[in-house]
Amino acid sequence: MEEQQNNQLNIELTEDIAEGVYANLAIITHSHTEFVVDFIRVMPGVPKAKVKSRIVLTPEHAKRLMKAFQDNIAKYEAMNGKIDTHEEPPFPMNFGGPTAQA
Repeated sequence: MEEQQNNQLNIELTEDIAEGVYANLAIITHSHTEFVVDFIRVMPGVPKAKVKSRIVLTPEHAKRLMKAFQDNIAKYEAMNGKIDTHEEPPFPMNFGGPTAQA
């Protein structure tokens, strides 16, 4: 029992982080030592987008994250059906609406 308690990790989730941040685009870059994932929010008709969050991972952690996503997506699709990705998003992303004009 004592060994099990020593292996526990206490993770704190603050209120502001628990709210999350919406992103509808992710850009992934890498070097030989790290992967950088930028989460971006693109708004309809707005030519400028902001990076809302950046996560930096080691290659090993990036691969573990990929496997965790694959596992979770397989479980999701088993319960809810195949996720339709609509292939590549069109650029610029206009969300099917009119382009804003001043």
